[in-house]
Amino acid sequence: MAVTHASPREPSLFQALLPLMFLTLALGVAVYLFRDNASYGANQIALLVAAGIAALVGLRNGMRWNDIQDALVHGVSLAVVPIFILLSVGALIGTWTMSGTVPTMIVYGMQLLHPAYFYPATCLICAVVALAIGSSWTVAGTLGVALVGVAQGLDMSLPITAGAIISGAYFGDKMSPLSDTTNIAPAAAGSELFAHIRHMVWTTGPSMVIALVLFTFIGLGGSAGAGDVAFGDLPTLLGGQFALGWHLLIPLLVVLVLAIRRFPAFPTIMVGALLGAVFAVVFQPDRVVALAGNEALSQPMALLAGAWTALFDGYQADTGNAAVDDLLSRGGMSSMLNTVWLVVCAMGFGAVMERTGLLERMIRSVLKAARSTGSLIAATLATAFGANVVTADQYMSIVLTGRLYQPEYRKRGLAPVNLSRALEDAGTMTSPLIPWNTCGAYMAATLGVATIDYLPYAFFNLASPLVALVLAYAGFKILRTPGAPPPEANPPHTTTPGPAPARVD
Repeated sequence: MAVTHASPREPSLFQALLPLMFLTLALGVAVYLFRDNASYGANQIALLVAAGIAALVGLRNGMRWNDIQDALVHGVSLAVVPIFILLSVGALIGTWTMSGTVPTMIVYGMQLLHPAYFYPATCLICAVVALAIGSSWTVAGTLGVALVGVAQGLDMSLPITAGAIISGAYFGDKMSPLSDTTNIAPAAAGSELFAHIRHMVWTTGPSMVIALVLFTFIGLGGSAGAGDVAFGDLPTLLGGQFALGWHLLIPLLVVLVLAIRRFPAFPTIMVGALLGAVFAVVFQPDRVVALAGNEALSQPMALLAGAWTALFDGYQADTGNAAVDDLLSRGGMSSMLNTVWLVVCAMGFGAVMERTGLLERMIRSVLKAARSTGSLIAATLATAFGANVVTADQYMSIVLTGRLYQPEYRKRGLAPVNLSRALEDAGTMTSPLIPWNTCGAYMAATLGVATIDYLPYAFFNLASPLVALVLAYAGFKILRTPGAPPPEANPPHTTTPGPAPARVD
């Protein structure tokens, strides 16, 4: 006889908040105890225990363990592509450093960029390139790495530089029709792509102006020295270690062209990493043989071993200058393994929270309190940010929030572009500000600056949801569906989520 299972009970609001309250407390304790090293294991444990609490709540409400386990498998599977991108970026950093591509970009950047305008110029450069290719991750993994090196050579603040890189990269990512999030947001909200982009101008434009003004003010208020004395004459040091030249920028050009032609990120970056290994063998053979570190090998085998090592373990510099060695000794897939660990744990926590219904229960409580149009958009912004915290993935944040709020926007006669814009203003923009989110973990690992350190300087990302909130309560550029009755005739409703839109990659 078949065994039937009763439907799980709906969780209470306290049950829904319990795992999140524990996680908040545990993460705070982890930062207190381990400081900057919290993301090297302590945060992962906090996320796993919080996931266990959410699972216990689900079991108490009548769920089966197999359902929770399936949710874990599905949740972690969503991180597979970001994980492979992380690994390929690690390989790219290693081979591009050894090939002289990153050192060449650092030297050229130091010649072209002056400390007085370095921060706004960094933001604009990243914004233009990200707008062209539609990928903040690719910009950070290529130009961002070089700009961090330039900042060190010019004795500029690394957290502010990382904030400028992220601000510019996310501006371009948000406004580019080639970006995946820019396509996902209108799909989740039921709006049209280019109408969505046009509507975002009203929040994105002022936010970028605010960011550029702040970066300019900081740059003009700082010193315009020749650089950190620990680096000595960095261009001369790099020129003594590598055969530099414009031809070493070809791997960067290839990656940008592939990105513009909308090749997927993982193969694009992996091609760039392999091309960097080839350039290293051809143009920097002495560096490659030195990295192999095995005098018993023949020249061809030593070149193969050195290039292989740079891919999986990064490049190790030995210039005689400790600061420069620290700058150049980076990369390799192994350097990303701790970040992969963090992403897997975070995605597991988010998957259990969603499958047990705890996340939806919290969101429904927020939605009931949204009485006016301004408060509805504020609730959307808060939910997208909260989903970024809980699910650790910007795609989940955008799709889940869009799915839950789309019926309410429709019932109140609000045009879907209002929802899609709010999804980007909070869902896309806040993702790199959360250390365990896939975007925050990626940016910290790639740029070598902790999320909590660059967060205060990611001015564009911080300003976007605030500008959106101000416009929402001011009623400025809040579009209504043609023929919809005035707002007073549309009281709020409790909604049932519609089907989730298909993910756009």
